[in-house]
Amino acid sequence: AGQGLASPRKWVTVGQTERILWGECQGSGSKPYQTQIDLSEPAFKCSCPSRKFPCKHALGLFLMLGPKVGTVTGEPPAWVTAWLATRAEKAAKKQEKIEKAAEAPVDPAAAAKRLADRFGKITAGAADLQTWLEDMVRQGLAAAQTADGKFWETPAARMVDAQAPGLARLVREIPENNGPEWHVGALRKAARLHLVLQATQRLDALPDDLRRDVRQAVGVPIKEEELAPLPAVKDRWHVLGQTVEEEERLKTQRTWLIGEATNHAAPVLEFAYGGQPLKSTLVVGTQFDGELVFYPGSQALRAAIRNRAAETTESHGLAGHATVAAALATYADALARTPWLETFPLALANMRLVKDGENLLAVDSERRILPLEASDARQWLMLSLTGGHPAGLFGEWTGTVLLPRSVWLEGVVHGL
Repeated sequence: AGQGLASPRKWVTVGQTERILWGECQGSGSKPYQTQIDLSEPAFKCSCPSRKFPCKHALGLFLMLGPKVGTVTGEPPAWVTAWLATRAEKAAKKQEKIEKAAEAPVDPAAAAKRLADRFGKITAGAADLQTWLEDMVRQGLAAAQTADGKFWETPAARMVDAQAPGLARLVREIPENNGPEWHVGALRKAARLHLVLQATQRLDALPDDLRRDVRQAVGVPIKEEELAPLPAVKDRWHVLGQTVEEEERLKTQRTWLIGEATNHAAPVLEFAYGGQPLKSTLVVGTQFDGELVFYPGSQALRAAIRNRAAETTESHGLAGHATVAAALATYADALARTPWLETFPLALANMRLVKDGENLLAVDSERRILPLEASDARQWLMLSLTGGHPAGLFGEWTGTVLLPRSVWLEGVVHGL
């Protein structure tokens, strides 16, 4: 849609500075749409009624002026400077809120009591779910495969009532997307659920980090305010993957960041409900200097951005693991610490992509392989981007397949 608006004849006025693109696009009404882009994140705003974000006007403006980034055509108009001032004010208020949260007194006894009360309900629900799971396995997976939706939804609803939405999700996922060997995928997911249930019922005997992992696995959220006292990790962060999932009108965006110096990878999560747009300020293939604070746990596999520099530049990829063996050794260490781990980030260097029938394989210099899971169209896209040459690859390893999120070749990162 944006391609059709990437022409000067569609615009009444356009302008740019090193940071801002703006323009007025003549639509069907008498008043042109005012479109503006802040390249530092990037961020978009348009006066059109579209619920898409960014809208076609923002995409058209970016396609038209993007190649000329750095050109200065004059001072931005008042409606652009007002938007920038509003953004700066919101950023300042957000930072002030974080600082106040860090300084605010916390009643640890009251917080501990609330958490204990909730885990009392969760533990009781977990015991019931353990009985259900054992009955399912005892009756055989063939019976479970032919069961109707109520068979899965009843225990899932029970977990929601027990304030354990994470356990409800794990139940609902058992029958989904298992492929031709349904029993293999279902048994693997049932085993993961069993491990989480066992840990939940032995919570007091677990070390603190693993206890926090259990808390996140069962669906007890860690609020951003709880991150305020934690130290931040400063690095140059590369944006190497992004996915958006929607469930019951709640959109969840996972954006994977990897530190250039620390090599620490973690997703930043963003949520939007109903027709609300995601902010989408992180773009695959870019990098920025900033500070991340990691959610507590044995893996620290989720992060929040505490501070970031205004400037965002192009990423040229990372070194990554040199061999499949090195990558899998890192995964094995993570799995030993958190045995119900669902996915794990892996960045690999100098991988050749090879088509094997309907499958796509990543092959390293030692001729060891990692199987990739992607649609046929995405497989051919990756093959066309790499052209048989060694390339960098980033994805989420499930224990059996790699879900590719980006590839990079000759210093150019391509999101998938």
